[in-house]
Amino acid sequence: MSAIEINELTKKFGDFTAVDQVSFAVREGEIFGFLGPNGSGKSTIIRMLCGLISPTAGRASVIGFDIEKQTDEIRQNIGYMSQQFSLYQDLTVRENINFYAQVYGLKGEHFKQRRQAVIDLTHMEPFIERRAGMLSGGWKQRLALACALVHEPKIIFLDEPTAGIDPVARRELWDLFFQLSSEGMTLFVTTHYMDEAERCARVGYIYNSRLITCGEPDVLKQLPEVTPDNTKWVEVFCPNTTVALGELKRADYVQSATIFGQSIHLLMKAEVALERIQKTLAKIAISDVEVTLARPSLEDVFVSLTKRYSTNEAQQVRPPA
Repeated sequence: MSAIEINELTKKFGDFTAVDQVSFAVREGEIFGFLGPNGSGKSTIIRMLCGLISPTAGRASVIGFDIEKQTDEIRQNIGYMSQQFSLYQDLTVRENINFYAQVYGLKGEHFKQRRQAVIDLTHMEPFIERRAGMLSGGWKQRLALACALVHEPKIIFLDEPTAGIDPVARRELWDLFFQLSSEGMTLFVTTHYMDEAERCARVGYIYNSRLITCGEPDVLKQLPEVTPDNTKWVEVFCPNTTVALGELKRADYVQSATIFGQSIHLLMKAEVALERIQKTLAKIAISDVEVTLARPSLEDVFVSLTKRYSTNEAQQVRPPA
């Protein structure tokens, strides 16, 4: 069953089209990743799904509620956590949670139970009397998550929730997201981190207001548009990767190449032997080169689809059923 259903959703601001005929669905209880460059339409779609702005055309529902006609019902059943910390800096952790609980009408014993539940979930107890403005970035995001969850929403929208926080805090937040998903909550996450996209059950990619593709990460990596006929992906481990990258980009058998961690990912002609790469790099005195066949990463997927869409004005790329 779908927690979110979007059909031909469009939003225009005057002559500018921010979202253009976007359609996809989010399943109940899944972590859905929504990716795309800044200005591509991600936040506009979230604002429409939260009932904050109305679409120009198309339809969408959140937990069965129409985004135009049942906005109050939607707001009672969703949580929202933004990239920028938007809570009250001068209030303590306890006071912030109290405020949001009261906004949603929690009272009496239920209010106390929910407050303690989100404090326990996010491990905020040691900081309960600390002013929010004095918390580190990671703990601020935990507090924001606690406030977003205090009314027991069925869906939570997370708009780049880990941007600007350290790697340990980022992993700890994702552990919380996995826990929430395991308990049946639906998470709609926007992110620019490819490792976070890999953790999502499915991902959608929007570019210049249009949805390019949507599906499971492993399925998207097998799209023929990512690995065209007569090509193959290769991973190259070698010293001086930046120098090696420049040389490989000039090779006539290489279609694209980029640094990937400590290695180089490249798309090359299928008929060319892997040993050709070692010979190419030997010309510039780079030895000890290890070359293996590889699968494209999600970053490779999105870069490939973006280039294809930009140059060919391609239609939406649908993964195989």
